[in-house]
Amino acid sequence: MDIKNRQPDLLSLPRRNVIKGAAVGLGSVFAGSAALVQSQEGRSDTFRINSSQPFNAAHEMQPLSYAASSLSGLSTRIIQSHWANNYGGSVRALNVVNKRLEEALADADTPAFIYNDLKREHLLRTGSVILHELYFDNLGGDGRAASDARSLIGAAFGDFDRWETEYKRIAAGLGGGSGWVMLGYNRHFKTLENYWMADHMHSPIETVPLLVMDMYEHSYQMDFGAATARYIDAFFANINWDTVMARVAAIA
Repeated sequence: MDIKNRQPDLLSLPRRNVIKGAAVGLGSVFAGSAALVQSQEGRSDTFRINSSQPFNAAHEMQPLSYAASSLSGLSTRIIQSHWANNYGGSVRALNVVNKRLEEALADADTPAFIYNDLKREHLLRTGSVILHELYFDNLGGDGRAASDARSLIGAAFGDFDRWETEYKRIAAGLGGGSGWVMLGYNRHFKTLENYWMADHMHSPIETVPLLVMDMYEHSYQMDFGAATARYIDAFFANINWDTVMARVAAIA
């Protein structure tokens, strides 16, 4: 089945239909309904830049939008440790790297290979910060996908359970190592796809993250040891599908 040919650009999806979660409307998007084509009139062609100069952004940790103790099957201890030490460590490291890059660029004697080592670390830490923020933000729910999410994903994968099977299988394959699983909307191919990501630098080009799962051992070892299947189930039990669908709405 050619998924690409069945999935018109999500940018054509009216924001109100995503937010309201009309199953019929979402299904018709993937059937190519012209009735859901949104006018681009009134869209701003400008975008906001947080800083007028590179390197001087001071990134701050984003707080959890829920109490760590409110999650089901994931301990307060592991969530707080993951947030403070792993995510927090990447935020702090990114700020240090930005400062070092500014200093290295100002020094005409900095060898190119040294500078590129810093740029590699910059890419790694940037990915880690963003992916962790997406991960924590798509937790805090009850894990039950409403009809709008099930219809949207089901239209892309044949059915919702087929999507879940693949997502969990990718996660299981990363168990005991490192990496991420991501459901994303690929703007180039105009598809919803699950992606295997070996580390913080493997996010696919032209893809908007919708549901992100951390499969580094630090995300589960404290609670589950090597029992990654239990962590995967706990993650699914805490997915905030409202957040996922808000990310879909933001594409439109």
